[in-house]
Amino acid sequence: MSGSPTTGGGVTPVAHEPDDLDAYIDELAETDPMIYEKIEAAVERQTLARDLAQRRRDVGLTQCEVAERMGTSQGQVARFESGADTRMSSVARYATAVGARIAWTIEPARKRRARPAARATSVPQRGGRGGTRRTG
Repeated sequence: MSGSPTTGGGVTPVAHEPDDLDAYIDELAETDPMIYEKIEAAVERQTLARDLAQRRRDVGLTQCEVAERMGTSQGQVARFESGADTRMSSVARYATAVGARIAWTIEPARKRRARPAARATSVPQRGGRGGTRRTG
């Protein structure tokens, strides 16, 4: 991954020495050149779910209350908040349940840069804005 962008609620690239996971991802890239983009997209979805979970806590709702508003179970809400279920329909229903609105946008994909010697990973930041995030 060429590093996730800095986001208001979320992540900042931090360089680290390549490890076994980096080697495995590079191996996967030999057969799937889009692997870095897929990983970045997964990190973005997980960050969105975490930002929405923070919104839930900020407005004082429990997972059970959100589940009731969504017409689902508390377990499904927990699954969503972990980033395991980030389907567009789930994101929209969850956002509505916590009093938020998702601004869907389509942007051109960033061009993938060559993988640097010291790779970047995403590290959560404290004190971010929270809420939804845009990349670009």
